[in-house]
Amino acid sequence: MKILVLRFSSIGDIVLTTPVVRALKQQVPGAQVHYCTKPAYRSIIEPNPYVDKAHYLTGSLAELVAELKQEQFDFVVDLHNNLRTSILKLRLGVKSASFDKLNWQKWLLVNAKMDVLPRVHIVERYLAAAAPLGVQDDRQGLDYFIPPQDEVDLATLPAGFQRGYVAFAIGAQHATKRLPTERIIELCAQLGRPVVLLGGPEDESTGHIVEQALENSPTYNLATAPVYNACGRYSLNQSASLVRQAQLVVSHDTGLMHIAAAFRKEIFSVWGNTVPEFGMYPYRTEFRVLEVPGLPCRPCSKIGYAKCPQGHFRCMRDIRFDLDLPPTHDGR
Repeated sequence: MKILVLRFSSIGDIVLTTPVVRALKQQVPGAQVHYCTKPAYRSIIEPNPYVDKAHYLTGSLAELVAELKQEQFDFVVDLHNNLRTSILKLRLGVKSASFDKLNWQKWLLVNAKMDVLPRVHIVERYLAAAAPLGVQDDRQGLDYFIPPQDEVDLATLPAGFQRGYVAFAIGAQHATKRLPTERIIELCAQLGRPVVLLGGPEDESTGHIVEQALENSPTYNLATAPVYNACGRYSLNQSASLVRQAQLVVSHDTGLMHIAAAFRKEIFSVWGNTVPEFGMYPYRTEFRVLEVPGLPCRPCSKIGYAKCPQGHFRCMRDIRFDLDLPPTHDGR
């Protein structure tokens, strides 16, 4: 049976589809599992041993349809469920199933603050789309596969980080999902351990400000808790390697949080304008949520904004960092 899985974006969402891909490959006899996404996510898909072939939206949708038609799929599992994937399914003309996006329930929570969302993780909704093929949750959590050449040797890090560190993913696609810089500095100080700041090139300047602020603080002990700005210095898979080797992970509601969950890391999960009730909290791993509960304007969006619509940004500025850190292997 030849099966096509559709999910065009983004990093976290694609990682969250991995239990479906694994279940299809392992539970459907003789299954050939193909995955269709954007080329930006090639490094996530191609190392996955449960994906037999990948297809990428590199040109027009018509060109992609022509490529996919040649495969003669038996079934399409649509884990994006938008206009583009609807057109693809219509043009391919084979049996398909889509996951429930819960759009109206999310709309009610965002706009009327009425919470009628089911307490179901998005992974379970993804798996429900594949249920017509007889697959079930194997309870093995998320997958993330790092090619050997992308593994980061900790001996290449500065000396203060080679015996252990906290990975802090400081980025997020939308500003209202990120702590203000001064609060990142405060949280790093409360961690009191070596901290590796992770993010893309767009986060490099923020990481530099955090690094400099702590280095220049007269009360901060750099000898026991140095800070290393790794933002923009590593590829996605290399950043994933640093997450995998961390003692614990701090992350906003973003892709590296789900990568950390794939490695069963303990996570401090920071939430601003979005909420865990949307069903995208860390999956099958230990985690603690850092948020402002009961804030009447929250959630203000199911995605995020460039700035707080209310102007006060209390959802991030008022978070209490009550950290009860587990002991490390070397007593730090």
